[in-house]
Amino acid sequence: REREIEDRRHALEEERRRREDLERRLQDETFHRQQLIEKEVRMREKQFSQARPLTRYLPIRKEDFDLKTHIESSGHNLEMCYHVILTEKMCKGYLTKMGGKIKSWKKRWFVFDRMKRAFSYYVDKHETKLKGIIYFQAIEEVYYDHLRSASKSPNPALTFCVKTHDRLYYMVAPSAEAMRIWMDVIVTGAEGYTQFLN
Repeated sequence: REREIEDRRHALEEERRRREDLERRLQDETFHRQQLIEKEVRMREKQFSQARPLTRYLPIRKEDFDLKTHIESSGHNLEMCYHVILTEKMCKGYLTKMGGKIKSWKKRWFVFDRMKRAFSYYVDKHETKLKGIIYFQAIEEVYYDHLRSASKSPNPALTFCVKTHDRLYYMVAPSAEAMRIWMDVIVTGAEGYTQFLN
């Protein structure tokens, strides 16, 4: 009889130990899975933060559109940014642009003109020697070069891209605020973007 009781106690002890072991393994497994999930979440957040941002606004085609008011209402302080001249129909200022064939960087005077529906650039602010023109309907998107893909940019932190149907223009602004203003200005003329919406 005593042997029977001893055997039962021994069996119960064995069962308890087995259950504790299973519970411990289950806890370890749960902890390990939780760590994997957290790692995956961190990776996704990192990928999301590094993903190329889409155009912030859609192009605006309204004839009575006031560019200056729009930029001010977007939170930009134009009085503090002397690098950019902004009126209700135009935006002007110097940007440093990377060449198309020869990848050298040159300072150019840029004119964003809503009346002509064009983004032109000149040798200087006298606007006599036109060096190039980008029509609004060719502009697909405007984004910050956060992947640092511009070759030998003079200032990677102030580099942004203007994507057209056939070319990617890399530009460097004279200040962070000037870069944000230019990006928000150019987006209003990104009429090539509407082709993706159709």
